[in-house]
Parts: sequence; C-alpha cells; structure tokens
Amino acid sequence: MTSRCDVAVVGAGIAGLTAAALLADQGLEVVLLEAHSQSGGCAGTFRRGPYTFDVGATQVAGFEPGGSHARLFRHFGLPLPAARPLDPGCSVRLAGEPELIRLWRDPERWRQERQRQFPGSERFWQLCAWLHHGTWGFAGRDPVLPPRNAWDLGQLLSALDPGTLASGVFATATVADLLVLCGCGADHRLRRFLDLQLRLYSQEPADRTAALYGATVLAMAQEPLGLWHLQGSMQRLSEPLEQALTAAGGQLRLRHRLTGLRRLGLGWQLEGQGPGQRSFRLEATEVVCSLPPQALPQLLGDALPAGYDRRLSSFPDPSGALVLYGAVVRERLPADLGLHAQLDWADPGSLFVSLSAEGDGRAPAGQATVIASVFTPARPWFDLAEPAYQQRKQQAMAGIQAGLRELLGLEPVDWLHAELATPRGFAGWTGRPFGFVGGLGQHPSRFGPFGLASRTPLPGLWLCGDGIHPGEGTAGVSLSALMACRQLLAARGRELRLRETPVAAPGSG
Repeated sequence: MTSRCDVAVVGAGIAGLTAAALLADQGLEVVLLEAHSQSGGCAGTFRRGPYTFDVGATQVAGFEPGGSHARLFRHFGLPLPAARPLDPGCSVRLAGEPELIRLWRDPERWRQERQRQFPGSERFWQLCAWLHHGTWGFAGRDPVLPPRNAWDLGQLLSALDPGTLASGVFATATVADLLVLCGCGADHRLRRFLDLQLRLYSQEPADRTAALYGATVLAMAQEPLGLWHLQGSMQRLSEPLEQALTAAGGQLRLRHRLTGLRRLGLGWQLEGQGPGQRSFRLEATEVVCSLPPQALPQLLGDALPAGYDRRLSSFPDPSGALVLYGAVVRERLPADLGLHAQLDWADPGSLFVSLSAEGDGRAPAGQATVIASVFTPARPWFDLAEPAYQQRKQQAMAGIQAGLRELLGLEPVDWLHAELATPRGFAGWTGRPFGFVGGLGQHPSRFGPFGLASRTPLPGLWLCGDGIHPGEGTAGVSLSALMACRQLLAARGRELRLRETPVAAPGSG
C-alpha cells in the first residue's frame, strides 16, 4: 500500500526530528521515517539491566540564551530538558603527565589555567576569541552556506557584518596556521592538547581543522556558551521534539528502513522495509534526508547525477568508533575529574570518557556509568572474518580498559558491567554506512562556503545533519535542519521565522 505526504524526512536523529517538527509546525503533512525502534540516532539511549547508556553523544551545547536548542524549544513552546552545566567542560591528561588540564566554565578561570599550562600562548587564544566572536554572531543570524541560488545568496549576505568579513581572511586557514601566526608553532604540548580537543568535534587535528570552526569549538566550554549534562539521558533531547512533531500533526514511523529513493513525476517515491519485514512505499513532494551523504549513492542509484556522485566519492570516510559501556561503584572514581575527560593514549587511541552524575538516572545510587570512546577507521571492521573480528574486539577492549586504569585508577575487578561496541554495532543501530559516527570533517576545503550544500542538484531533495554546515554535535545538526527547512519553505513562497515564546530555562537536575 502506498501512502502520500507533502514532505518525507528520513532519519529521526536530532537533525531529522528538528526538520520534521519545524515543517509540520508550518502546516505541511510530514512523515518521519526511522529505521530503529526509537528516535535519537547517535544521540539515542539503550539499557543494560539497571544502567542507561547514551549511545554516542553524551553532552549538549546550545542551551544558552540564543543557542540553537534554546531558540528551537522556545519556538515550539517547550521547556528545555533539565540539565546541569559542565564545570569543567572537560579534563585532559596528556601522555606521560600526571596533571590534568581543566577547561573551566568561568572564562577568567580558564584564562588563568591556560596561561599556567601553556605560557606564551595568550596571543593564540585571543585571536581564537576574536574569530569566535565574529563567526558565532554570524551563525546566529541564520546564514545559508554554501549558497546555491539567489535566495541562498541573499540570506548569506544579510548575515554578514564587518566582523564576519574581517574574519573571512582566515576562511582557508587551519588552527595550526593560527599557532604559527601567533608564534606558538613550536609548542608541541599545546599542539597535542589542541589535536585532542579538535578531533572530538571536527574529526580532524589542528593542521586539518578550519580555523573559523576550531576557534568556536575551543570556546564552547566557557560562558556565555557552555556544555551541558542532561538529566536522565540524551533521549531527553529527542522526546520533546517527538512531542512537537505529533502535536503539529506529523507522523513518526519507527522500524521503517529506507532502501530506495527515486523521482516520481514532480515528487519522490520512497521504498523500504517496515515492521515484520513488510515492504512500504511512500510518495512525497519533497524529501529531507538526514542520513550521511555517503548513503545517497545506494539509495538513488542511477538517479544520482554523475558530477554529484563524483563529489560525494571524493570525500574521505568519516570516523567510526569503538565505545566501551561500563559501570562501576562511584567511590572508585576520582572526585576531582568532572564528568568528561580525555586521555592521550596510544592503543587503541586517545580516549574520550563520560561519567554519569549521582542521581542523574543513569545508574543506581552509589554507582556510575562509564563510557569511553575511541575514533577508529570504520571500513576495516567489516572485512574481518568472525574469529579475527572477535580477537580484535577483545584487544581493543583490553586497550581501553588499560587506559581507564591510567586515567581513573580502575582495576579489572572494579567493573560491574563492561561491553564494547564497534562500527559493526553502530551500523546496525543507526543505519549509517559502515557505522560512521562523524560528519565530513571540518577541513577548510569542506567547511562553510566550501562544504556540501543542503540544496542538492535534484529538485525537492534536501540534506541536513552532520555532513552539512555548520557541522557536528546536536547544536550544529539542529541549525542544519533549520537551514534546510527555511530553504524548502522559501521554494514554496513561504518564510520560516522562529517564534519567541518564552519558556523555562534548563533545570539544575
């Protein structure tokens, strides 16, 4: 049986949920397709006995006044989920060093910390602060990047101001270029710290991260911005968006995996497998796809223009991830670490560690969940025969636990629960090709005006998500969804303006 709608949105991660809710709120008939049994995507949640684990994303930004989540929740008339600010935003331990580098929430305290940790680097941090000020204000004026028609260009030009134009001088520079410019190019300790921090958000180290993107990433932990830990789980971010979608008359169809997408007259036909392996067909005038762009060749087949196919093929693979999900008695954890930390570690790679807070709903009283993730090339995990796969998985598990022994002092007997996810698991969970967990990488050649556009060469097909400007993280993909929805509605002769309905600030949890 074939059903019909105005807009089909593919993928119910934060980007897809945001796009679907915005379009339904504008009176369009919207169907949101999700392959999994729950929404959230890489910001989803799963349970193991008494423990609740965040699948991928473990922290959020954009809750500050004017932030992307704050603006969108205000538009829908919803309170922000209960959350606590992270302070420090992250604690970083470099290889061979006992002392932690803490990214304090208070800007002055962070200034003192970095001057103590990296003497002689203040010119670099001040330049980053100036670039961040210009690019952050620019992002808040909702530009369209990269522009693909006159309307897009008009939105871009209206968002420019003198500060943005001045910072544009650095549009092709990397963060490593800023280090050299400020006389810090030989500071290898600072460079290692930056590589660790930037790779979390840009998929790239300092010499491959766009300066304009990196400058903002390096300011995210401090007020007036900040990073937040959600009460309950990351699922608390997707649940209100589901409510906004259904309240506006939209539909969320879970367990609906898209397998084909083709032009049908002036619209689109979507085909896939629904619950019970039953085939479904959905006809839509337009499609908003939040899946990674690498999924398009398989979905579109011969309908994908050759030039666009070559462009997609030219992008390097996003990262995969190895993630240990564990639980321990809380008193075994360091008291002064904070909830998020990084460890400069060799095998299987540098660790990003997220701990649950007492009373946040993720673990019983007196216990804590521990999530430790490592970036890894994704495709090689799919080439392994089962015995080799299991052996490599055990080696990775042992390497991560050795790193956690170094960072947290955890011994093998301390683990109440421990399991490891690989790119194979993420492919099954998210439906992303090869279990990719990141976007295209924020290299200058793929950032902002040089990136992949939300407006595709195929009429009525739009993209959003972490492969589109402004990049990764729940705050970034929400802005990409807003951008795509504004373009779609403008093509229909309509304007999308976010409402300013006052709502409550996030609770302290």
